Amino acid sequence: MFSLPDSWVWDFWFADDGEQHHLFFLYASRALHDPEDRHYRASIGHAVSTDLRNWTRVPDALVRADAPAFDDLATWTGSVVRHPDGTWFLFYTGSTRAPGGKNVQRIGYATSTDLTTWHKAEANPVLSADPALYETLDSGRWHDEAFRDPWVFPAPDGDGWHMLITARATTGAAFERGVVGHAVSADLRTWELRPPLSAPTAHGFGQLEVTQTEVVDGKPLLLFSCLAEHASDSRRATGTRGGIWAAPARSLLGPFDIDAAQQVTDDRYYSGKLVRRRDGAWVLLGFHHTGPDGGFAGGVSDPMPVSWDGHRLTVEGLDAEDLEAEDLHARGPLPPAR
Repeated sequence: MFSLPDSWVWDFWFADDGEQHHLFFLYASRALHDPEDRHYRASIGHAVSTDLRNWTRVPDALVRADAPAFDDLATWTGSVVRHPDGTWFLFYTGSTRAPGGKNVQRIGYATSTDLTTWHKAEANPVLSADPALYETLDSGRWHDEAFRDPWVFPAPDGDGWHMLITARATTGAAFERGVVGHAVSADLRTWELRPPLSAPTAHGFGQLEVTQTEVVDGKPLLLFSCLAEHASDSRRATGTRGGIWAAPARSLLGPFDIDAAQQVTDDRYYSGKLVRRRDGAWVLLGFHHTGPDGGFAGGVSDPMPVSWDGHRLTVEGLDAEDLEAEDLHARGPLPPAR
């Protein structure tokens, strides 16, 4: 487990330079006392490991900018990829205060040659919510302008790059509008916003946080997180507390069957990330969300082996029967995986 004695640690993501795994994580001082206050005090920390278990902290990656700036309130979750020319790109969420105390989220990036020293792009932000495609703050349907958590990966056909974004649709009930936002780029610097890769659904979620798409044991899937308080009525009716979810997909770019999403963990873990170890095995890490006392925990878990059992993504050592009971109560028998 990676944790800090004086700070809460939560959302995180990885980069692999071939020798070390690099962990980038959000953290904020415990001197705030209330863990809910951590969001607007977040910085992006950095640690390295050779085994995904034993971590050495190194200098921080990014902090918020001075006002006025798109990231003058906080720097939030992102992802790291390497350009063919060797440059590392760290995409991240920038948050700024809007009138009434709410916040607007947009996406920017920083670059590095060594994964240690990062420089924010002068062109930031490079993406923001387009009201023709995605819900914006003035709709009044949500507590913020949700447009964050960029997950960037090379196009499966080798032509450019894709970005998945935590976003909301312009139609539907408030707790059903969560969609997988989408943008494309030829060079990682200039981005074109596209329509979402999923649609709002009555058995969906208000937000699909920290999305990731991978192929595990030959099965494409979408990984995301959502707590019960931000899920649809039909999801909450199961008694679920939420956590990390996986939805079946036809490809890395969808379509994603959000209706068929099943829990991978309960709310003990959140912001899950799938990582392929160098021996080829897939593991899941999450941050410790709900502790034994019911309060916020913080800290990144050790890697947990995962596999696709033909029905769902399973985590070794977790009680899948309890999770499956919630799913069946909500939907009846599940359709076969596509």
